[in-house]
Amino acid sequence: MGEEHFVETEKMKDVQEKLEELSKTHFVLVHGISGGGWCWYKIKSLMEISGYKVTCLDLKGAGIHPADRTTLISFDDYNEPLIDFLSSLPENEQVILVGHSAGGLSVTDATHRFPKKVRLAVYIAATMLRNGFVTEQDVKDGAPDLSEFGEPIDVYDMWFGLGPEQPPTSAVIKTSLQRKIVYQMSPLEDSTLAAMLLRPGPIQALKSARFKEGEGAEEVLRICIRTAYDRVVKPEQQDAMIKKWPPQNVYTLESDHSPFFSAPFLLFGLLIKAAASLWCSE
Repeated sequence: MGEEHFVETEKMKDVQEKLEELSKTHFVLVHGISGGGWCWYKIKSLMEISGYKVTCLDLKGAGIHPADRTTLISFDDYNEPLIDFLSSLPENEQVILVGHSAGGLSVTDATHRFPKKVRLAVYIAATMLRNGFVTEQDVKDGAPDLSEFGEPIDVYDMWFGLGPEQPPTSAVIKTSLQRKIVYQMSPLEDSTLAAMLLRPGPIQALKSARFKEGEGAEEVLRICIRTAYDRVVKPEQQDAMIKKWPPQNVYTLESDHSPFFSAPFLLFGLLIKAAASLWCSE
Protein backbone atom coordinates (compact mmCIF):
# COMPACT_ATOMS: atom_id res chain seq x y z
CA MET A 1 0.00 0.00 0.00
CA GLY A 2 2.88 2.33 0.86
CA GLU A 3 4.50 1.98 -2.57
CA GLU A 4 1.16 2.34 -4.38
CA HIS A 5 0.37 5.45 -2.35
CA PHE A 6 3.79 6.90 -3.23
CA VAL A 7 3.21 6.26 -6.97
CA GLU A 8 -0.25 7.86 -6.85
CA THR A 9 1.12 10.86 -4.96
CA GLU A 10 3.86 11.34 -7.55
CA LYS A 11 1.29 11.13 -10.36
CA MET A 12 -0.86 13.76 -8.64
CA LYS A 13 2.18 16.01 -8.25
CA ASP A 14 2.99 15.60 -11.92
CA VAL A 15 -0.58 16.44 -12.93
CA GLN A 16 -0.60 19.45 -10.60
CA GLU A 17 2.69 20.71 -12.09
CA LYS A 18 1.32 20.36 -15.61
CA LEU A 19 -1.86 22.22 -14.66
CA GLU A 20 0.18 25.01 -13.09
CA GLU A 21 2.35 25.19 -16.20
CA LEU A 22 -0.74 25.24 -18.42
CA SER A 23 -2.21 28.13 -16.44
CA LYS A 24 0.92 30.16 -17.28
CA THR A 25 0.29 29.70 -20.99
CA HIS A 26 0.39 32.97 -22.91
CA PHE A 27 -2.05 33.23 -25.80
CA VAL A 28 -1.45 35.94 -28.41
CA LEU A 29 -4.58 36.53 -30.50
CA VAL A 30 -4.33 38.11 -33.95
CA HIS A 31 -7.39 39.51 -35.73
CA GLY A 32 -8.28 39.33 -39.42
CA ILE A 33 -8.63 42.09 -41.99
CA SER A 34 -10.78 45.04 -40.86
CA GLY A 35 -10.93 43.67 -37.33
CA GLY A 36 -8.95 44.49 -34.23
CA GLY A 37 -8.05 43.16 -30.82
CA TRP A 38 -11.61 44.01 -29.75
CA CYS A 39 -13.08 41.09 -31.70
CA TRP A 40 -11.61 38.64 -29.15
CA TYR A 41 -13.41 40.15 -26.16
CA LYS A 42 -15.43 37.01 -25.38
CA ILE A 43 -12.44 34.67 -25.72
CA LYS A 44 -10.19 36.99 -23.71
CA SER A 45 -12.73 37.07 -20.89
CA LEU A 46 -13.09 33.29 -20.81
CA MET A 47 -9.32 32.78 -20.85
CA GLU A 48 -8.51 35.33 -18.17
CA ILE A 49 -11.25 34.04 -15.87
CA SER A 50 -9.63 30.61 -16.28
CA GLY A 51 -6.20 31.99 -15.34
CA TYR A 52 -4.49 32.27 -18.70
CA LYS A 53 -2.44 35.19 -19.94
CA VAL A 54 -3.87 36.79 -23.08
CA THR A 55 -2.62 39.48 -25.43
CA CYS A 56 -4.94 40.84 -28.15
CA LEU A 57 -2.93 42.87 -30.65
CA ASP A 58 -3.99 45.56 -33.08
CA LEU A 59 -2.02 45.28 -36.31
CA LYS A 60 -1.00 48.54 -37.97
CA GLY A 61 -4.00 50.68 -38.87
CA ALA A 62 -6.43 48.26 -37.20
CA GLY A 63 -8.48 48.60 -34.05
CA ILE A 64 -7.20 51.64 -32.19
CA HIS A 65 -3.80 51.66 -33.88
CA PRO A 66 -3.32 55.23 -35.16
CA ALA A 67 -1.67 54.49 -38.53
CA ASP A 68 -3.46 55.50 -41.72
CA ARG A 69 -4.60 52.16 -43.14
CA THR A 70 -5.38 53.64 -46.57
CA THR A 71 -1.67 54.14 -47.31
CA LEU A 72 -0.43 50.75 -46.07
CA ILE A 73 0.88 48.73 -49.01
CA SER A 74 3.56 46.56 -47.38
CA PHE A 75 2.71 43.41 -45.43
CA ASP A 76 5.86 43.81 -43.33
CA ASP A 77 4.63 47.25 -42.36
CA TYR A 78 1.15 45.99 -41.54
CA ASN A 79 2.44 43.10 -39.42
CA GLU A 80 5.02 45.20 -37.58
CA PRO A 81 3.11 45.33 -34.25
CA LEU A 82 3.16 41.53 -33.97
CA ILE A 83 6.82 41.25 -34.97
CA ASP A 84 7.78 43.99 -32.50
CA PHE A 85 5.81 42.26 -29.75
CA LEU A 86 7.53 38.91 -30.31
CA SER A 87 10.92 40.62 -30.55
CA SER A 88 10.34 42.12 -27.12
CA LEU A 89 9.69 38.77 -25.43
CA PRO A 90 12.48 37.17 -23.38
CA GLU A 91 14.43 34.56 -25.33
CA ASN A 92 13.08 31.70 -23.22
CA GLU A 93 9.40 32.72 -23.40
CA GLN A 94 7.06 30.92 -25.78
CA VAL A 95 3.52 31.80 -26.77
CA ILE A 96 0.57 30.15 -28.43
CA LEU A 97 -0.09 32.26 -31.50
CA VAL A 98 -3.68 32.33 -32.74
CA GLY A 99 -4.70 33.91 -36.06
CA HIS A 100 -8.18 34.47 -37.46
CA SER A 101 -8.86 34.85 -41.20
CA ALA A 102 -6.10 37.00 -42.75
CA GLY A 103 -4.45 36.88 -39.33
CA GLY A 104 -3.21 33.48 -40.45
CA LEU A 105 -0.73 35.29 -42.70
CA SER A 106 0.56 37.18 -39.67
CA VAL A 107 0.94 33.92 -37.73
CA THR A 108 2.88 32.26 -40.55
CA ASP A 109 5.16 35.28 -40.93
CA ALA A 110 5.87 35.28 -37.18
CA THR A 111 6.50 31.53 -37.17
CA HIS A 112 9.12 31.86 -39.90
CA ARG A 113 10.82 34.71 -38.03
CA PHE A 114 10.55 33.45 -34.44
CA PRO A 115 10.11 29.67 -34.47
CA LYS A 116 11.62 29.28 -31.01
CA LYS A 117 9.14 31.72 -29.50
CA VAL A 118 6.00 30.10 -30.96
CA ARG A 119 4.98 27.03 -28.96
CA LEU A 120 1.92 26.41 -31.13
CA ALA A 121 0.34 28.13 -34.13
CA VAL A 122 -3.46 28.01 -34.35
CA TYR A 123 -5.33 28.99 -37.52
CA ILE A 124 -9.04 29.81 -37.16
CA ALA A 125 -10.97 30.15 -40.44
CA ALA A 126 -7.60 31.40 -41.59
CA THR A 127 -5.35 31.81 -44.58
CA MET A 128 -2.80 29.06 -43.95
CA LEU A 129 -0.19 29.22 -46.70
CA ARG A 130 3.40 28.15 -46.10
CA ASN A 131 4.93 30.95 -48.20
CA GLY A 132 2.04 33.39 -48.56
CA PHE A 133 0.55 34.46 -51.89
CA VAL A 134 3.17 33.14 -54.29
CA THR A 135 1.07 31.45 -56.97
CA GLU A 136 -2.35 31.96 -58.51
CA GLN A 137 -3.48 28.81 -56.71
CA ASP A 138 -2.44 30.35 -53.39
CA VAL A 139 -4.72 33.29 -54.13
CA LYS A 140 -7.55 30.97 -55.13
CA ASP A 141 -7.16 28.94 -51.94
CA GLY A 142 -6.46 31.69 -49.45
CA ALA A 143 -8.13 34.93 -50.56
CA PRO A 144 -11.86 35.54 -50.03
CA ASP A 145 -14.00 35.30 -53.17
CA LEU A 146 -17.22 37.17 -52.52
CA SER A 147 -18.33 37.34 -56.14
CA GLU A 148 -21.55 35.47 -55.30
CA PHE A 149 -22.65 38.60 -53.46
CA GLY A 150 -22.01 40.94 -56.39
CA GLU A 151 -19.26 42.91 -58.07
CA PRO A 152 -16.47 44.30 -55.83
CA ILE A 153 -17.97 47.79 -56.02
CA ASP A 154 -21.27 46.36 -54.72
CA VAL A 155 -19.66 44.36 -51.89
CA TYR A 156 -16.90 46.66 -50.63
CA ASP A 157 -16.37 50.27 -49.67
CA MET A 158 -12.93 51.01 -51.10
CA TRP A 159 -10.20 53.62 -50.61
CA PHE A 160 -7.56 54.61 -53.16
CA GLY A 161 -4.55 55.74 -51.17
CA LEU A 162 -2.28 55.78 -54.24
CA GLY A 163 -4.71 57.74 -56.37
CA PRO A 164 -7.95 57.04 -58.26
CA GLU A 165 -6.13 55.52 -61.23
CA GLN A 166 -4.39 52.90 -59.06
CA PRO A 167 -5.88 49.75 -57.50
CA PRO A 168 -7.61 50.26 -54.13
CA THR A 169 -5.29 50.15 -51.14
CA SER A 170 -7.92 49.30 -48.53
CA ALA A 171 -11.47 48.04 -48.33
CA VAL A 172 -14.19 46.92 -45.94
CA ILE A 173 -17.34 44.91 -46.61
CA LYS A 174 -20.34 47.22 -46.87
CA THR A 175 -22.27 47.52 -43.61
CA SER A 176 -25.45 46.28 -45.30
CA LEU A 177 -23.72 42.97 -46.20
CA GLN A 178 -21.57 42.32 -43.15
CA ARG A 179 -24.09 40.25 -41.25
CA LYS A 180 -25.03 38.21 -44.31
CA ILE A 181 -21.42 37.43 -45.22
CA VAL A 182 -19.40 37.44 -42.01
CA TYR A 183 -21.76 37.08 -39.03
CA GLN A 184 -24.79 35.15 -40.25
CA MET A 185 -24.76 32.82 -37.20
CA SER A 186 -23.56 35.38 -34.65
CA PRO A 187 -25.69 37.24 -32.09
CA LEU A 188 -27.18 40.41 -33.49
CA GLU A 189 -25.52 42.55 -30.81
CA ASP A 190 -22.09 41.29 -31.89
CA SER A 191 -22.63 42.01 -35.58
CA THR A 192 -23.94 45.44 -34.56
CA LEU A 193 -20.78 46.04 -32.51
CA ALA A 194 -18.64 44.92 -35.44
CA ALA A 195 -20.41 47.28 -37.83
CA MET A 196 -19.44 50.13 -35.51
CA LEU A 197 -15.79 49.09 -35.10
CA LEU A 198 -14.63 47.53 -38.38
CA ARG A 199 -12.06 49.61 -40.27
CA PRO A 200 -10.91 49.40 -43.89
CA GLY A 201 -8.31 46.66 -44.23
CA PRO A 202 -5.07 47.08 -46.23
CA ILE A 203 -5.79 44.74 -49.12
CA GLN A 204 -2.68 45.71 -51.09
CA ALA A 205 -0.49 44.94 -48.08
CA LEU A 206 -2.09 41.53 -47.64
CA LYS A 207 -1.68 40.70 -51.33
CA SER A 208 2.05 41.33 -50.96
CA ALA A 209 2.44 38.74 -48.18
CA ARG A 210 5.27 36.39 -49.13
CA PHE A 211 7.51 34.57 -46.69
CA LYS A 212 10.96 33.01 -46.80
CA GLU A 213 11.28 29.66 -45.08
CA GLY A 214 12.61 30.27 -41.58
CA GLU A 215 14.99 27.76 -40.09
CA GLY A 216 13.04 25.70 -37.56
CA ALA A 217 9.66 27.01 -38.67
CA GLU A 218 8.46 23.59 -39.83
CA GLU A 219 9.07 22.24 -36.34
CA VAL A 220 6.41 24.55 -34.90
CA LEU A 221 3.21 22.61 -34.24
CA ARG A 222 0.16 23.86 -36.12
CA ILE A 223 -3.55 23.35 -35.53
CA CYS A 224 -6.35 24.34 -37.89
CA ILE A 225 -9.87 25.12 -36.71
CA ARG A 226 -12.25 24.88 -39.66
CA THR A 227 -15.49 26.82 -39.79
CA ALA A 228 -18.14 24.71 -41.47
CA TYR A 229 -20.51 27.50 -42.56
CA ASP A 230 -17.93 30.10 -43.53
CA ARG A 231 -18.90 32.46 -46.36
CA VAL A 232 -15.58 34.34 -46.37
CA VAL A 233 -12.87 31.67 -46.34
CA LYS A 234 -15.10 28.89 -47.61
CA PRO A 235 -14.78 25.33 -46.26
CA GLU A 236 -13.43 24.07 -49.59
CA GLN A 237 -10.71 26.73 -49.49
CA GLN A 238 -9.82 25.75 -45.95
CA ASP A 239 -9.68 22.10 -46.97
CA ALA A 240 -7.42 22.92 -49.93
CA MET A 241 -4.95 24.74 -47.67
CA ILE A 242 -5.06 21.91 -45.12
CA LYS A 243 -4.28 19.38 -47.85
CA LYS A 244 -1.48 21.49 -49.26
CA TRP A 245 0.19 22.19 -45.89
CA PRO A 246 -1.15 19.61 -43.42
CA PRO A 247 -1.24 20.71 -39.75
CA GLN A 248 -0.85 18.29 -36.85
CA ASN A 249 -4.55 18.49 -35.95
CA VAL A 250 -7.75 19.76 -37.55
CA TYR A 251 -10.91 20.61 -35.62
CA THR A 252 -14.24 21.72 -37.08
CA LEU A 253 -16.66 24.23 -35.61
CA GLU A 254 -20.27 24.48 -36.75
CA SER A 255 -19.95 28.23 -37.11
CA ASP A 256 -19.80 31.17 -39.47
CA HIS A 257 -16.57 33.05 -40.23
CA SER A 258 -16.55 34.54 -36.72
CA PRO A 259 -16.64 31.75 -34.12
CA PHE A 260 -15.37 34.13 -31.43
CA PHE A 261 -18.91 35.59 -31.66
CA SER A 262 -21.04 32.67 -32.85
CA ALA A 263 -19.42 29.81 -30.87
CA PRO A 264 -17.18 31.36 -28.19
CA PHE A 265 -17.44 28.58 -25.62
CA LEU A 266 -16.68 25.87 -28.17
CA LEU A 267 -13.79 27.88 -29.60
CA PHE A 268 -12.42 28.51 -26.10
CA GLY A 269 -12.65 24.78 -25.38
CA LEU A 270 -10.71 23.88 -28.52
CA LEU A 271 -7.98 26.41 -27.76
CA ILE A 272 -7.55 25.05 -24.24
CA LYS A 273 -7.64 21.49 -25.54
CA ALA A 274 -4.89 22.35 -28.02
CA ALA A 275 -2.80 23.95 -25.29
CA ALA A 276 -3.33 21.03 -22.91
CA SER A 277 -2.26 18.54 -25.57
CA LEU A 278 1.16 20.21 -25.69
CA TRP A 279 1.87 19.68 -22.01
CA CYS A 280 0.29 16.24 -21.83
CA SER A 281 2.53 15.04 -24.66
CA GLU A 282 5.70 16.01 -22.78
